[in-house]
Order: sequence, then structure tokens, then C-alpha cells
Amino acid sequence: MNSETGVATADLNRRFGSLDRLYGAAGGRRIRAAHIVVVGLGGVGSWAAEAVARSGVARLTLIDLDHIAESNINRQVHALDSTLGQAKVQAMRERIALINPACQVACIEEFVDAANWPSMLALGEGFDPEQLTVIDACDQVKAKTAMAAWAIASKVTLISVGAAGGKRLAHRVEIDDLSLVTHDPLLAQMRYRLRKEHNAARQGKIGVASVFSREPVLQPVPAKAFDQPEIVTEEDLKTHGHSAMQSDGSLNCHGYGSLVCVTSTFGLCAAGWVLNKIAG
Repeated sequence: MNSETGVATADLNRRFGSLDRLYGAAGGRRIRAAHIVVVGLGGVGSWAAEAVARSGVARLTLIDLDHIAESNINRQVHALDSTLGQAKVQAMRERIALINPACQVACIEEFVDAANWPSMLALGEGFDPEQLTVIDACDQVKAKTAMAAWAIASKVTLISVGAAGGKRLAHRVEIDDLSLVTHDPLLAQMRYRLRKEHNAARQGKIGVASVFSREPVLQPVPAKAFDQPEIVTEEDLKTHGHSAMQSDGSLNCHGYGSLVCVTSTFGLCAAGWVLNKIAG
């Protein structure tokens, strides 16, 4: 089914009409007119993109340079046997076309950094900041800092997602201002850089909504746990729990283990916050 055929045959009011009953007619219209940018389409961002697509948004800009690998299948919604090796932005665009064929999806195959943000969005002079919302689901602190500093200065709505690796408890995920985040080294480093390099507030709220979990980060299980389980020490068990005896050694998210229940919750929390903000 091509996109034109999909739009012609899809009953978009039937697909997305429940948002009007939840947010009201005006709120539903604002969501359906929204332009949302999702930066990073991994275990967090792919779920955020899926959620806003299933909410009938008009435009999505997807930004990521990675390709889907088999190790992504445990936590990324677009990672399937049929998409292995495909660019993540392309796999997500094809998936969204089956969900919301009216959605205009722009794909940018790049990693965000301080030098290319926000020029890669090609916003032009005089763009209306109220027409744009950014979900930062990337895991590079310099990129996160650049996006957050720009959003504060430009008054663009942005939510920044912290590190989901090394966490097990999805029900511990929450959203708060960056100034109040704990137990998240990635967001802590971003906060430090915003204050040092971009004059962010040192007292009170910084003005960047953040998704994080106060669950302590579970350190990676030692390699000896799966190479030679008989030599796991009592100290290992205290630090890592009985996972020290059960791990298969897969270390995702920059060396930390990862769980779809947690990564998807981070992404869905970010998407829900954004939709509520847009609806007003």
C-alpha cells in the first residue's frame, strides 16, 4: 500500500478520534496539527515515535544515523528480522506509514552535534516555536546539551530522556525538571554543562523537562559470571544480585544491560508528556 492509497482508504477520524474524547476537540486538533522531532531511534526513541504516530500527528522528523542490528531486537520497536541492516529512520518511516498514512515523515540520517543543530531541521528564519516539539532520546551528552540550550533560548518545547541502561523497574520512571533529576549520570552531566557553558539557572528550575528513574543503576555483570560461574563472589552477588549467575553477557546501552519494559516506558512517558503539552 503506497502512502496515497493509504490516506485514501484510512478512516483517520476513526483511527484517532479517541483523542478528542480524552483531550477535547480543540486539544485533538492541536495534536493532529503538531510537528514533533524525535532525535535518536533506539530503545527509547523508537517507542516515542511510535506513540506520537499512533496519536495522529501531522508531521514527524526522525533523526538517527544508525542501522538496525540484531542486538536491537530486545528493545527497539522497529527492530525485526525483516528490518535488519536497514537505516533506523527508514524502518520507522515505513512502520509509521502503516499506522498513520497521512503523517508527513522526514528522515535525517545524521547524528546531532553542536555544529549541526538546529540547522539540520531547516527551520528558516522566523519559525514559530509553538509549532515545534522535540523529544531528545539520544545518548550523547554534547548533543543533548546543544539541543537543550537551543530549546531554552528559542522557547521551543523539548523533553530530554535520561539513561535507561542498567535499570529494571519500569514503575520507577518519572518526569521532572532537570534541576531535580537524580540517579542519572547522563542527565547530571548535561545539567553540569548547561550551567557551566550556557548559563543555565543554578538555583530553581532550569526549564528542561526530563524523563529518568531514581532506581540505582545496576552495574554490568562481571564477565566471569558467564565464563566461569563457579567463581562469582559474595561481593558480586551483593552488587548485581542473582543476575550475576544468569546473564548471557549481553551489554547494551554503552555497557549496561537493558530491558524493553524500561526503555519503552521512558519513550512512552516522553511521548505522553509531549502530547499533553501540545493539547494544552
